[in-house]
Amino acid sequence: MGAISIRLTEEIESRLLHEANLENRPRSEVVRRAIDEYLRRREHERFMENLVREARTAYANPAIRGESRELNEETSPAENEALRHAEGRGEEDTEQWWR
Repeated sequence: MGAISIRLTEEIESRLLHEANLENRPRSEVVRRAIDEYLRRREHERFMENLVREARTAYANPAIRGESRELNEETSPAENEALRHAEGRGEEDTEQWWR
């Protein structure tokens, strides 16, 4: 296991000690967990940013945008039919299930 040395402000050090005492864990474990959580969150944020950027780039392409709309129009009736079937409703039942 690697080791690092960091300088903490008195406030952060006090909060860290308080949290470690509350969890009955060593400060180093609380710090490891905090760093792990931070890194996971940043990786997820970067993934989502890349996903949105790629989606925007693709949707800016008229051909891709048109294909996306066509696919949506083709699949929407099937999704609605599957939902009606799953809810035990037939074609004639038009009442909204949540009422």
